[in-house]
Parts: sequence; C-alpha cells; structure tokens
Amino acid sequence: MATERLKRSLRVTLVGLAVNAALGVIKLIAGILGHSHALVADAVESLADVCSSLVVWRGIVVAAEPADEDHPYGHGKAEPIAAAVVSVMLLVAAGWIVLEAFEEIARPHEVPAPFTLFVLIGVILVKEGLFRFVLREGLSLDNMAVRSDAWHHRSDAITSFAAAVGITVALAGGEGFESADDWAAVVAACVIGWNGLRLLKPALNELMDRSPNQEVVDEIRRLGESTPEVFAVEKCFVRKMGYEYFVEMHVEVDPQMSVSRSHRLAHEVKDKVREGIPAVRDVLVHIEPRKSV
Repeated sequence: MATERLKRSLRVTLVGLAVNAALGVIKLIAGILGHSHALVADAVESLADVCSSLVVWRGIVVAAEPADEDHPYGHGKAEPIAAAVVSVMLLVAAGWIVLEAFEEIARPHEVPAPFTLFVLIGVILVKEGLFRFVLREGLSLDNMAVRSDAWHHRSDAITSFAAAVGITVALAGGEGFESADDWAAVVAACVIGWNGLRLLKPALNELMDRSPNQEVVDEIRRLGESTPEVFAVEKCFVRKMGYEYFVEMHVEVDPQMSVSRSHRLAHEVKDKVREGIPAVRDVLVHIEPRKSV
C-alpha cells in the first residue's frame, strides 16, 4: 500500500513538473515576442510551479521513509510541510504578479500580439486538465502535498484565463486599453493569494496535530468499545502523520482483571482498530479500572 502510494504520488508530481517546465518556456517566449506582460508573468508563475513540484516531490520521498531512532513516528509530517511551502509560494507568486502588474500599468507599452491569445487558450486547457488529474490522485491517495500541487496548477490556469481576458480586451479596445492584461493579472493574483491562504490552513493544522474529522474519532471509539470485556473508552486522542493515524486510547476494564489479561486485551483493542481502519498505523492503549456506577 505504502509503496504503491509513493509510486503514484511521485508519478503525478513528475508529470506536473514536466508539463510546467514546457509551458513555462512556451509562455515566456510567446510573451516576449508578443509584447504581453501578463503572459510573461504567467510564464514566471509556471516556472515557479516547477520549484513547487520539486518541493512536493521531495516531501513525498521523505514522508515515505520508515521510522527510525530519531523519528519513531515516521516522517509523515514532511507532506504537510511540503504543502505549507507550496502554499507560501502561491502567496509569494500572487504578491509578485501584483507588483509587476502595477509597474506595467504605470508605464505605456504595446498592445499584445493576437497570437498570444491562442497560446493562452491552449495553456488553459492543458492546465485545467492537469489540475483535475492531480487533484483526483491527491484525493485518492489522501496526500495533502499532492492536493496543494493540484491547486497550484489551477492557479496557473486562472492566471492564464485572466491574461486571455485582458489580452482580448486590449486587442478589441485598441489604443488606451494596452494595460487591460495587467489589470487582469491583478485579479488573477487575488485568486491565487486566496488559494494559498486556503491551502495553508489545513497544512498548519496537521503540523500542529489537530484532531482529524470527528467521524474518524467516533469510529475508533466504536471499535474500541465493541471489543469484548471493554466497558468504555474513557479518552481517545488521534493525530495524523502523512496519510496514517496514531491513536492513544484509555479503556475501562474490570478492576479485578489480571495484568496478563489486561495486556492481551490491549492488543485485542489495537488489532481491532487497525483492522477496522487500515490507515491507523499504531494504537497505544492505556488500561483503566472501570469507574463505579
């Protein structure tokens, strides 16, 4: 399971990296030759996507490494760290695009060449298709870093769409509308910044060991309490490490139960939870005497 997840995660990340590199070069050349500053900014964002894909790739590789003496819980936190880095890169890209756009608005420049519009239409179709593919894989693999990378692709499609709208207005309006593509870039940057903030929050929550969805916790409690000789689950703490969960449970048992039987029961609870929820990697069970009623 872990090996297959790693292979699929790496494959989808490397596909995105290759596409971003190719599109970045195409947009940069077209933007320079076609006098479109929005297209040049879009090209720079695509090349920045290459860097983000490298961050995601490294995060996936590190997260897949087994637990060791220094990291007894494994290296799963590398995934939300990579997701957080990509989110920050989105915010930086948005800020850069806004600054560049306002600089271009302040000085006169040529109307973009018509062929740049066709380049952008092709880019939008490719990037939207890539977004859907990467997001589907990220959701299927429960990989936060891959999901963040998918939204980076969507943000690139958004900037390309905004640039296309701006170029269309500039071409249709003629003189006096040269800066339309720059204003479109500002709008796109706002959307990119919003996506960066939206993706940063869950990554930080996982890094801070926020409890997962209540449904997961409730199911773990149910499995523990359904184990014979367990009267109740007093406490249940769950934290996420990559795509795996680590659980700490306090279960109430007969106060007269022997230490040996309590030990075996703890293993029974652990096995039942792990069988019921394969994503649970480990369960630490504390035995508590049943409270008097």
